[in-house]
Amino acid sequence: MNVESGIQSDYSVYDYDDEQARRRRWLIIGGAVGLLLVAAVAGYMMFGGEKAPPPAPPAPGVTVIVPGRTTIDASVSATGTLFAKREMPVGVAGEGGMVQSVLVEPGDWVAAGQTLAVIERSVQSQQANSLAASVRVAQADADLAQSELDRAKALVARGFISKADIDRKTASRDAAVARVAVARAQLGQSRAEIGRLNIRSPAAGLVLTRAVEPGQVVSPGNGALFRVAKGGELEIRALLAEQDIARLKVGDRAEVTPIGGKRAFPGTIWQISPVIDPQSRQGTARIQMRYDPALRPGGFASATITSGSVSAPRLPESAVLHDEKGAYVYAVGPDNKVVRRDVKTGDVTDAGVVIPSGLQGNEKIVLSAGAFLNPGDKVTPQLADPASIDR
Repeated sequence: MNVESGIQSDYSVYDYDDEQARRRRWLIIGGAVGLLLVAAVAGYMMFGGEKAPPPAPPAPGVTVIVPGRTTIDASVSATGTLFAKREMPVGVAGEGGMVQSVLVEPGDWVAAGQTLAVIERSVQSQQANSLAASVRVAQADADLAQSELDRAKALVARGFISKADIDRKTASRDAAVARVAVARAQLGQSRAEIGRLNIRSPAAGLVLTRAVEPGQVVSPGNGALFRVAKGGELEIRALLAEQDIARLKVGDRAEVTPIGGKRAFPGTIWQISPVIDPQSRQGTARIQMRYDPALRPGGFASATITSGSVSAPRLPESAVLHDEKGAYVYAVGPDNKVVRRDVKTGDVTDAGVVIPSGLQGNEKIVLSAGAFLNPGDKVTPQLADPASIDR
């Protein structure tokens, strides 16, 4: 019994130690194999094979627009000063004198020949009365000379009057008639001088300025006492660059907006300057307009002149870039690479920028973010919704 117990005990101890030994062997073998694999991978990475290239980043997406072509009214913008189309300075036509009364104010409409102011004329009136009396005296002398000549002619047949007497009486009669003519001419001159004491408007129009008051002594040296706009017609003398003025012609329509106002007034070009200022390289287009109280001569205004129509692409301002070479846009080619296109820009309005040359209209144009691109960059174009474009 004791022997068996001892044998069983030894057997149990033996089995346990054997199991522990097997486990240790497997752990040692597994660790060695792992070390070998790590060393093999490290050696391969350091000395064997090529490294795999990193994956290429995706091409950036850009928003593009296909502008097409639009029929656009070709227009030229300019600024200038408002003037009366035909401004007439009105001053003293005669010898002048003290102003007795002024009959008009600025803003009044006057007729041709209407009296604007009256100069005191008491002395001239007395002179005219004296000359009128001289005419009557001369006429009486002429009548008497004619009567004497008639009686002499009746007596010449009877021999009481010689032919020489008839000739003398005829000469006396002619001299008397001539004196009547002289007296009448002097009277007419005096009355004309009196008439010139009335300062009159040379034509119908609008009184612009008044520079005279009652009691003022005036003479031809005073210059213009009134300024009248003939017919009330006004104009803007628009200053334009020489390349713009070359596009215009007489009869082109225009819209004129005074500075500070919102209302535009229609007008037409009636004259284009035949010369260009060599200093400013500008010329003048004169645009006539009908009278309106909101148009004041001397004021500043802007004008938009329509000169026909053109068919051209139109782009939002964000698509047009500029550098030292001029204006350009970025187009996306068939290979989705960015291409620079130099363009010429035209009118800039709320609807966008007109491109008269450089584009056909069927290109894919980068709408924005062009400043972050370079020619040759590969992109992913995304067509913009025309309704969502902010021009």
